[in-house]
Amino acid sequence: MFRRLLLSLVLVVAGFAAGLVVTGRMRSVETSEAATQAGAAAQPRRPTPVPSAPASVAAPTAIGGPDFTKIAGQTVRGVANISSIQVVRRQSSPLDDPFFRYFFGDGDDMSGARDRRSLSLGSGVIVSADGFVVTNNHVVGENMREITVALGDKREIHGRVIGTDPATDIALLKIDVNGLPAVPWGDSDRLQVGEWVLAIGSPFQLSQTVTAGIVSATRRSNVGFAEYEDFIQTDAAINPGNSGGALINSRGELVGINTGIFSQSGGYQGIGFAVPSNLVRHIVDDLQKFGAVRRGSIGGVAFDRLSPRLAEELGLQNTEGAVVVRMVRNSQAYQAGVRPGDVIIAFNGQAVADPSQLNRLLADAPLGKIATIRLIRERRTLELKVPIVSDTAARER
Repeated sequence: MFRRLLLSLVLVVAGFAAGLVVTGRMRSVETSEAATQAGAAAQPRRPTPVPSAPASVAAPTAIGGPDFTKIAGQTVRGVANISSIQVVRRQSSPLDDPFFRYFFGDGDDMSGARDRRSLSLGSGVIVSADGFVVTNNHVVGENMREITVALGDKREIHGRVIGTDPATDIALLKIDVNGLPAVPWGDSDRLQVGEWVLAIGSPFQLSQTVTAGIVSATRRSNVGFAEYEDFIQTDAAINPGNSGGALINSRGELVGINTGIFSQSGGYQGIGFAVPSNLVRHIVDDLQKFGAVRRGSIGGVAFDRLSPRLAEELGLQNTEGAVVVRMVRNSQAYQAGVRPGDVIIAFNGQAVADPSQLNRLLADAPLGKIATIRLIRERRTLELKVPIVSDTAARER
């Protein structure tokens, strides 16, 4: 009996000792492997060559995107908040009935017409250190009584209107302050689709707001915002209050004035439009020199787009061009031989795609020069010489 107990005790002790050996070996192997890996990691290695990024790529941030902090810091001070108080003629309604107001209040006004003051808010861009500010015409509005320009340093300055251009929705203001942080002009003709841009303005009265996006398209027209349309399209967030703000390129230059958005909700949906800086600069120069924008014209002529059906009826191969739908007899175009129904396909050697492009070409043509117009009439191609006059003189005529 004693021998059996002794043998069992010996077997238990032997098994326990064997377990310690196996466990110790496992731990030792794990430690050895970790040490081997650590040692291998500690050994110096030659760095693997990494290809350098192109010089045009913006420096990445911690999350991998481009870094706009320097550009935003340089330009945000040059964008102001614009508030304009306008006098608006209130539309008539049943409550405007003079007898109703006589018995229920406001009985001293029996004329049936009342004016009300409306506050318009937007943004503006300082384009010169001596106080010239560019904004949208619809921000300033008509019948304005008071304009206030709120600067980045919290100063609020009374502004006056130098001139407006409803055709492009641009207005030029002046404040009597010097030493302002002007935003440098950029060349909007150099913009490329896919290029990074910043939109800076005061959406919903939140001043100096910066949003980023890309150029979605250039030379966009037929969007219904203005008579003269040559827009930059961007997906940078533009909301109510951004109107008149700055569109900035990756070099910190002004390349556009934010004007409008396409939206079914009234807010940002990724489709915004800006007037190109080269066009804005031309408008600013004219407003400073002449108080109005001078554009070329060939007289009282109205153009329309070619529909596929109309193009087929006229024997045309495509819908490119602008068809003359109305004109006055004493216009330069009529005297040069242009007639209703003609389809203008080229202006000074440049092909005409649609009426919007033709209007831009006419507006940009030098005053007093002779333009060459190529058109199609009754399946025949003709070339006519037409003098370019001021659009103001053409309207008066």
